[in-house]
Amino acid sequence: MKTRLFAILLAMVTAMTLTPAAQACTGITLNAKDGSVVRGRTGEFGTPLDIRIVIIPKGIEMDGGAVTGAKPRAWTTRHGMVGVNALGESAALDGLNDAGLSVAAFYFPDYAEYPKVTAGDDGNVVSPLYFVNYLLTRCATVAEVRKAAGRIKVAGAKVKEWGGMVPPFHWIASDRSGESIVIEPVGGKLVIHENPLGVITNSPTFDWHMTNLRNFIYLNPLNVPPVKLDKIEFKQLGQGSGLGGMPGDFTPPSRFIRAAVYSQAVFPMASGRDAVLQAFHILNQFDIPQGASVGMVDGKREADITQATIVADLKALKLYVTNYASRRIKMIDLNRVDFGGRKIVQIDLPTEETIDDLTPVRN
Repeated sequence: MKTRLFAILLAMVTAMTLTPAAQACTGITLNAKDGSVVRGRTGEFGTPLDIRIVIIPKGIEMDGGAVTGAKPRAWTTRHGMVGVNALGESAALDGLNDAGLSVAAFYFPDYAEYPKVTAGDDGNVVSPLYFVNYLLTRCATVAEVRKAAGRIKVAGAKVKEWGGMVPPFHWIASDRSGESIVIEPVGGKLVIHENPLGVITNSPTFDWHMTNLRNFIYLNPLNVPPVKLDKIEFKQLGQGSGLGGMPGDFTPPSRFIRAAVYSQAVFPMASGRDAVLQAFHILNQFDIPQGASVGMVDGKREADITQATIVADLKALKLYVTNYASRRIKMIDLNRVDFGGRKIVQIDLPTEETIDDLTPVRN
């Protein structure tokens, strides 16, 4: 038991110190009184990803991307989707489809274990980079995601832009009913966890994070009452005393705790729009300014930054995005997108911030 515990702790330390600074993504889920389900996340990476919005139509042919040892799966898209990609690829790392299904990839270093595949797996393999595309263009609900994940293998080839490795991911899938699951490649198989809180970060495994929550059940958004020691009354110095002791660093375990607390403590919201705006406020708590989280990559300092924040309203079918260069919210309304086209469309995001000048004009 001690040996296994030491191995787990060592793996955690390794994941947090020796891998590139690219593992600070945080996901939350909010529910509104009108039945809206809103899922949001931050997307962090150390090197520029040239993030864009990607639109994939219905009825086009796609495949599972580059895999080693087998031919990738090919399919015809059933659902149109809008997502956010990286490096100009057609592969979305986060997205929403026309049925209200949302799927997103999160970094999962040192724990992602993909199976080895051979020619016997031809046509049954999807790379980690294209797993979001596969699920969003083929499935309408979390129930369908479960079935689809059980019928394929997720493996891949090394990607030069990702440091010559197979990108280590796990995924969250949520639908407009509010059901949410986490899919993790562990031991060469896809393990599915129920996700009742709709929260996700990075390594270790999702079940570890849920167990770790029990270490923080004392946290409460209500301020603690005054206490008396002998005849002296001591009051809290300011607001927020109920959350004293909540971890505030950028490590995945700490962010998971904060994401769970903030998303559960939020006041009731009337509409999906209210939940969208509240999601951005919560996710601002996880925004990483340049220089606050730094790793060493090939002997050079590399700073993790929040390159994008993405929020999806699964009922209204709207995807919202902010990026590092521009915090102004951008939106794509899937109800108005023509998914009958034959080509994948990419939309650039702003490269600089716009600032409203409200200075009154002199008379």
